[in-house]
Amino acid sequence: PPSGVSLRAQPPGGQVALGARLELSCAVAAGTGPLSFSWHRGGSGTPLGTGPRLELRHAGDNDSGHYRCRVSDGDSVAESDPLNVTVL
Repeated sequence: PPSGVSLRAQPPGGQVALGARLELSCAVAAGTGPLSFSWHRGGSGTPLGTGPRLELRHAGDNDSGHYRCRVSDGDSVAESDPLNVTVL
């Protein structure tokens, strides 16, 4: 099963100016087979995107919040700790 899921933000710290670009990337320390990624904000079950990276091209006020990356190998799911994104 996937494990050790971590998030990184560019710019670091998850603070981004209004209208600027923010990229979140998801890394998995361990896991075999085809992995699928999904991105979630707050308690929303609807994915914001799929794949190991999520790009917010023009960050808006409603993009602030806690982001998580969820990784699945088809049988089990692992989730990152939340990363707080602040739009300044």
